[in-house]
Amino acid sequence: MRNITVLLGGTNGYGIDEAGIMLCRIFSHLGYHIYMYNDFPSVIKGQHQFVVVRASLEKVSAHSDQPDVVMAFGQDAIDRHKESFSEKTIILYDSETVAAEGLVQAAAGLPVGRILKEEGAKPAMGIYCMAGALCRILKVKWEIYEDIIRKHYPDMLELKIRIARTAFNLMQERMPVAGVERPVLPVLNGCQAISMGLLKAGLRAYIAYPMTPTSPILELMASLEPELGLQVVLPESEIAVIMMSSGYSYMGVKNAVGTSGGGFSLMAEGLGMSAMSELPVVVVLGQRAGPSTGMPTYTAQTDLHFALNAGHGEMPRLVVAPGDAEEAYYWSGLAMNKAWKYQIPAIVLTDKTLGLGVFSFDISLAGELSDEQPVLWDGEGEYKRYSNTESGISPLAFAPTKEQVIKTNSYIHDEYGLASESPDHAKGYADKMMLKERNLGKELEDYEQVKVYNSGQTALLCWGSNKGVCLEIARKYGFKMIQMLVLSPFPQKDLTQALQGVDKLVSVECNARGQLAMLLKQYGFAVDEIILKYDGRPFSLEDLEKEVEKVIE
Repeated sequence: MRNITVLLGGTNGYGIDEAGIMLCRIFSHLGYHIYMYNDFPSVIKGQHQFVVVRASLEKVSAHSDQPDVVMAFGQDAIDRHKESFSEKTIILYDSETVAAEGLVQAAAGLPVGRILKEEGAKPAMGIYCMAGALCRILKVKWEIYEDIIRKHYPDMLELKIRIARTAFNLMQERMPVAGVERPVLPVLNGCQAISMGLLKAGLRAYIAYPMTPTSPILELMASLEPELGLQVVLPESEIAVIMMSSGYSYMGVKNAVGTSGGGFSLMAEGLGMSAMSELPVVVVLGQRAGPSTGMPTYTAQTDLHFALNAGHGEMPRLVVAPGDAEEAYYWSGLAMNKAWKYQIPAIVLTDKTLGLGVFSFDISLAGELSDEQPVLWDGEGEYKRYSNTESGISPLAFAPTKEQVIKTNSYIHDEYGLASESPDHAKGYADKMMLKERNLGKELEDYEQVKVYNSGQTALLCWGSNKGVCLEIARKYGFKMIQMLVLSPFPQKDLTQALQGVDKLVSVECNARGQLAMLLKQYGFAVDEIILKYDGRPFSLEDLEKEVEKVIE
């Protein structure tokens, strides 16, 4: 079997997502690439949640609506999703909470409640029952599942193993999934990949106010704080977050902040201050459905133009939009290094789909990262914080430096950092900022800012988390696929090359206005068709295939 899709559904708050991650680890140990989509409401407990785990012999980062196996922890898992079941779908269900009568699909009931009661276990332990039963159905060796429990779930270990083994022994093999000989890849979500990239590029401090979908970065950084000597700060507001970031930068500490649209709104003035003061800040902006609170646990690609234009006045910025775990790792680290080299704001655009999606992570595909050092003052003569240079980059020194004043300013200023309202200084600042932007854009031409897959006269255009679904559909239909990774400075030269031979360009976006298509139009590029989805959910393979067939008729 080259591909298998498993849907897990039940009441949120009882470990549905953890059960999904458990399956990801099982399939990963079998040699498969995995991707997991998590659909959950913005309440702690009591409503329907489902995850879709997809395992494939090829690299995947998109989900399917058509499951091969369903793990029904509650009745909603069947009632809400039965239209997507095929006759070949196998349904594993909790026989004490789910009524499976009338189904034409093969069904296997498991008395989860009885097993837990006999062992004196809490309801949350049911995930070990169901995963154990699924392993038997898929003919996964017991030793693989037991090893995963021992490695990743050591609390109350023997109880978990007994529960899982009981469920395993009660089932029969139905859909054997053969393992393949290949290295076992780690399983991680997009937020963890971003964190790894930032750390690889020298992150020493992380500041954030918790906001879905970037909160996992804060949680991970806090857990690593003692081991890595990080400074992890949770201030009282997003305004404090962005101001503390500039403060850390003034002291020479590489740092980053995480937020979503609502928090980024409050950061806009501080973003402008960082640009004027030439203090690098790195913002991980996790998009979600808005405006205002919107749907805080659902996804969107609606903040592109906000990221490109946030802050009053004109200022340079780097905006990148990775599309999978490897790109999240690499471009987050690269954003950190370029922000510090050019002393500008950098924004890593992610969303709930990427940030909370779970991937097989292959670091060999990500690209080399290091902790690049910024341009530093040589210590000769009197220090000018904003000295004029041919590159536009003023060498950095950090307080305290003996017998030197290191002044920063949010006003227009002279080379020393003293406030000035002279026409020459005002124009000089603007020229300096634009010079840095041009030099950054030129340097980025050495990187793969626009990725091209396949060939063809019809091309799907995407950015961010739509990469995976667009790539699979493009391959199926023989289309070229063009992915925008850098959005500011706009990679006009690279996009021109990518579009050679394309007669029909179709933009695929999770917003209501076609924001990438609007951006291309500003630079003289025409998009022929736009496929949009803006209900808070990402494109599944079936969603996009249906829409693609409409525009190619």
